[in-house]
Amino acid sequence: MNANPVQFHDRMLSLGLARVSEAAAMASARLIGRGDEKAADQAAVNAMREQLNMLDIAGVVVIGEGERDEAPMLFIGEEVGTGEGPAVDIALDPLEGTTLTAKDMPNALTVIAMAPRGTLLHAPDVYMDKLAIGPGYEPDTVTMDMSPAERVRALAAAKGGETEDITVCVLERPRHEEMIAEIRSTGAAIRLITDGDVAGVIHCAEPHLTGIDMYMGSGGAPEGVLAAAALKCMGGQMYGRLLFRNDDERGRAAKAGIEDLDRVYRRDDMVTQDVIFAATGVTDGSILPGVKRELGYLTTETLLMRSKTGSVRRMSYRNPS
Repeated sequence: MNANPVQFHDRMLSLGLARVSEAAAMASARLIGRGDEKAADQAAVNAMREQLNMLDIAGVVVIGEGERDEAPMLFIGEEVGTGEGPAVDIALDPLEGTTLTAKDMPNALTVIAMAPRGTLLHAPDVYMDKLAIGPGYEPDTVTMDMSPAERVRALAAAKGGETEDITVCVLERPRHEEMIAEIRSTGAAIRLITDGDVAGVIHCAEPHLTGIDMYMGSGGAPEGVLAAAALKCMGGQMYGRLLFRNDDERGRAAKAGIEDLDRVYRRDDMVTQDVIFAATGVTDGSILPGVKRELGYLTTETLLMRSKTGSVRRMSYRNPS
């Protein structure tokens, strides 16, 4: 950390963060539909790192591509930026939906969040049980202690409708089969997604546009922190509980400084201060359109948000290819 801490000017930094996200999207766009997940991810990583290192920040990656021995770049603990400027935490997923990109399927995004140093949860690379709803509801309208059916009924009551009026977004995995059956037993609808649960959670923040009222199920814990950052900007409630399959994963939690392995994290526990968040569409999706190719140009659309003001910008950027 700098000897003389510099204030986190989120307004000044936000456009730079958008450039980081845009660059990663444009780099990975060349590999849409090419069937090579690793190449698409690597292209996004390279572009994101190059742009991050142009920013006047003393940044540390706290949510990244994995441990240092697994990821040559943008690994957890890597320092990014010029070193001049505010000390910040960086959470990123250079390509959220590598499979979606390789197969040219919807909702692949590049995602990055930035907050003052020490304010983003250092989530280990394990699973997290997640629950999220949009803005406008009383605190604890739904909780982790409720069964899936109880959550649907509680949200329907709070919304002033019936359970049949609720749509839940769930990651399509064998581990969720029982939960899916229980949700459907209430009459609620389910939108299944194959990958990309950051986008899945973001859907809850704009139910009038996406038709999604709630997200539930387990997915990556690092993606949970990124989703919490988005909801802190857009509004909405989120809960997460880390899940551990073995001693190695519990060891990862200890290394990340997590002592209470059963803790339920609320949105503001995962992101404790103001945050800026940027996401750029890679493939067309329900949140953002994908990268568009024209003769000699690439055009992207980016969602840029600041929790301090609640501002949400959609920015179109056309760049010679």
